[in-house]
Amino acid sequence: MDRWLWAVRLTKTRPDAAAACRGGHVRVNDKPAKPATTVSPGDEVRARVGDKTKVVEVVRVIQKRVGAADAATCFIDRTPAPPPEAAIPVARRERGAGRPTKRERRVLDKFRFGQF
Repeated sequence: MDRWLWAVRLTKTRPDAAAACRGGHVRVNDKPAKPATTVSPGDEVRARVGDKTKVVEVVRVIQKRVGAADAATCFIDRTPAPPPEAAIPVARRERGAGRPTKRERRVLDKFRFGQF
């Protein structure tokens, strides 16, 4: 498992891949994976890499690290799209309303700097 994660470039180094397996950050077919776990075509691998969780399906098993283009053909990325970030409301004034009064400016500042 650790060799495959490293070979298809899901982790930067093989020790990183082994540490992720030992730390419980890698699952194969919804079962925790050890560094020595074998993978076969059709397996679903969930690996938490950094702060993202990657979900990939194994297409081809390789043992040696290959170029990025070849590595991309070894798996199908099934990672769900991240949820859209909530738009932060922006305090706006009507066009042509002139300068804000002192009271309006205080309200805008509270809104802008999260003191509401």
